[in-house]
Amino acid sequence: MEKPFQIRKAVLADAPQVARFNLAMARESEGRSLDSGVALAGAKALIKDPHKGFYLLAEATVGEPRLLGQLMVTYEWSDWRDGCFWWIQSVYVSPDRREQGIFSALFRRVTELARQHKDACGLRLYVERDNERAKMVYEGLGMAPTSYLLYETEF
Repeated sequence: MEKPFQIRKAVLADAPQVARFNLAMARESEGRSLDSGVALAGAKALIKDPHKGFYLLAEATVGEPRLLGQLMVTYEWSDWRDGCFWWIQSVYVSPDRREQGIFSALFRRVTELARQHKDACGLRLYVERDNERAKMVYEGLGMAPTSYLLYETEF
């Protein structure tokens, strides 16, 4: 039986759908409305510059080709470890395709890619404090909460 989806890196033509996923994720997870032009520009900028990171996409291989989910990876240098943490961000799976192993497949693929890079020292992600469902998924994949809190200043 053919796999119902494949995992691949995003290309520039994927940027509009990536931006739509990001808009949906912000509404759903944080109740925030993002500027669609900024979201599209941000997706394009990352896809064009591999130093910023990359998107992994789950794409249907059965029926109409369409994107089913995504995650974005950015990098954080750790001088303590002489390596890079790969930060998983912008996680989104289409509501009609949730609980079908799409995020797990994306996570397995990013783990494989990170293990192939000699300077990758681990994976990290942040999650909304009250998103119990997501926390259970991440812990089920072997991730553990850290002792750190996240602080920020936005410009």
